[in-house]
Amino acid sequence: MNFRNITLVAGAAAVSIALAGCATTAAPAAEDDGRIQIVASTSVYGSIAETVGGDLVNVTSLISSAAQDPHSYEASARDQLAISKADLVIENGGGYDPFIDTLLSGAGSSAVVLNAVDASGLLEDDHGHGEEGHTAETNTDETSTEEPTDDHTEEAHSDDDGHDHIEGFNEHVFYDLHGVIHVAEELSHELGELDPTNADAYTANFDAFHEQIEALETEAESISARAQGAGVAVTEPVALYLLQASGYENKTPSEFTEAIEEGTDVPPLALQQTLDLFSSGTVSMLGYNEQTTSPETEKVLAAADAAGIPVVSFTETLPEGSDYVSWMTDNLAAIAAATP
Repeated sequence: MNFRNITLVAGAAAVSIALAGCATTAAPAAEDDGRIQIVASTSVYGSIAETVGGDLVNVTSLISSAAQDPHSYEASARDQLAISKADLVIENGGGYDPFIDTLLSGAGSSAVVLNAVDASGLLEDDHGHGEEGHTAETNTDETSTEEPTDDHTEEAHSDDDGHDHIEGFNEHVFYDLHGVIHVAEELSHELGELDPTNADAYTANFDAFHEQIEALETEAESISARAQGAGVAVTEPVALYLLQASGYENKTPSEFTEAIEEGTDVPPLALQQTLDLFSSGTVSMLGYNEQTTSPETEKVLAAADAAGIPVVSFTETLPEGSDYVSWMTDNLAAIAAATP
């Protein structure tokens, strides 16, 4: 089987770019029609908001293209306008989308802010207080054994409120299915507070979404029974939560993934150690982030192809025409297809 056909984004890998002032980066701010105005940092959270809010909300996703890297996104005046009109703002947090905090501060916004990292519970879990299976593998330094400090949990918009990058924490919480359930539940609660008349509708929408995500968790458990701790390499820890839920163990040197994620030079030794994972048979899959590529990630991709290792591509925003559930369904199907 040609496993390169498993990739979820067709064509060449998207190049990470920063777009400043681009008129097409966000949907126009919705007119005030009495519905709750929600602004989400990316289409991932926009989709969840549309599912939980239904036709009672208007949702604007600031980043909706798979050609944009949320880590390096530069907000536009249009984004600022959308934020200024928002009743509720959804950000990932954890240093993933710091432009949201800048926009909130600039707009003097009084909107309710839902921080997905906080709502997911994964930051607390990652520091040894939560459910087994939500922490990253220790050999990758994706976790920290330090206790969370107050600046990780306070809900504020200042520069020291924990929205900066949290060392050792995988902030891509939207790839953790159980964490997303918590995010959606908190969203349902906040919508009910803003619009008590329709609180039951938001709860019903959440319950339906919850059932769909639980079905995806069951599918991940089924894959895990087949993977049984097989090694996986990743170019970034974007989909690591989902890969771990599917029974895979991350073998990638943390020095490699950290350099790729931060856009710094990859240490030559870390690159060679990553390439050796494929020739040595240490890993049986490569998880490839299509939205952040470099000469080093292309070398890793070539090494996987040369060794006949399956490659599953992931993105950080929704593919066109997808919602969150269909996106995760496709991701799991791709992982399953690459699992013996």
